[in-house]
Amino acid sequence: MFFWLTAALLTLAASTAVLWPFLRAPAAAHEGAGHDIEVYRDQLREVERDASTGLVGAAEAEEARAEIGRRILRLADGRAGGNTRTTSDRIGRLLVSAAVLAVPVLGWGAYAVLGSPALPDQRLEARLTKSPAESSMDELVARAELHLRQNPQDGRGWDVLAPIYLRMGRNDDAVTAFRNAIRLDGASAQREGGLGEALVAAAQGIVSTDAQAAFERALAVDPKDARARYFLALGYSQEGKNADAADLWRQMAADLPADSPWRGAARQELARLGAPEAAGQTAASGPAPTKDQVDAAMEMSSEDRLAMIEGMVSQLDARLRENPADLDGWQRLVRSYQVLGRQQEARDALARGVAALGTGSAEAARLTAFASGLGVAQQ
Repeated sequence: MFFWLTAALLTLAASTAVLWPFLRAPAAAHEGAGHDIEVYRDQLREVERDASTGLVGAAEAEEARAEIGRRILRLADGRAGGNTRTTSDRIGRLLVSAAVLAVPVLGWGAYAVLGSPALPDQRLEARLTKSPAESSMDELVARAELHLRQNPQDGRGWDVLAPIYLRMGRNDDAVTAFRNAIRLDGASAQREGGLGEALVAAAQGIVSTDAQAAFERALAVDPKDARARYFLALGYSQEGKNADAADLWRQMAADLPADSPWRGAARQELARLGAPEAAGQTAASGPAPTKDQVDAAMEMSSEDRLAMIEGMVSQLDARLRENPADLDGWQRLVRSYQVLGRQQEARDALARGVAALGTGSAEAARLTAFASGLGVAQQ
């Protein structure tokens, strides 16, 4: 009831503030015209007084009377025309008043038909105590947060809330929740792996040192934990240790069930690296060099060998210009230019790779972190 009374008073105040200037205008105009007539009357009385005392001649007095009379006539004509304008103004004021009053009337009427004015207020406490089956995800999370504010030492509560935060994209909150669960209820592969994944998500896809440590602790509890194995391999790949990464992903592709999503993710990463799924196979990107080719390269002079390497780097650069969506290729190109001592080309390759992979994307962030580890920074 208090709400409706307040809303009605505010509506009345707003409408009055809009209408008040229109209600005052006619009165002000009428007062101004009456004042002018009174001035002219005073002037006539002064002319008569001056004529009677002989201050002005009869001819001058007559001319002054005529001029004042003309002014009074003009004022009278203006007031007559003003009557027409007053009628028009009155119609305009009525239309404006109707429009102003129609806004709250139509608004309140529409709410009465389409809204729920009879629905009682529902306080937050009431929403948080209703059946979980009838609650939305946000309401369930709010209930859990309220409980944990009142019971911050409830490790089970943090353990339940942490993965929900992660699915909602509240990555920093997920990190805090996983840490609290580990602190209160101890480490487990699920909690440590969840902490590592939350740290990776908060870092926009970069496997940081803290995340890597969390995944290693998860594997210490469960050496077969698929999530920890996948992200550890991803961290190796970001560091340029593609062989180590491929080994881990290859093991996952071999021993995980066919319907495991982590097995599919590992196979996709192997394909991205151009690495075979089975040890001993050659990569799909081309055959490995033969023994004769290796021996021939070893017998070259240092100048010829350098020329051969630079030729291979140039070929890689040209291939990336045609097919830029290749994170591993950009990493190899940046590293190659860095090894050759061509710092500017390495920085250019980093900038082109970030642009090709999408500025702000996870792949671009991984390339930037990889280059930073080599000492190559964006310009």
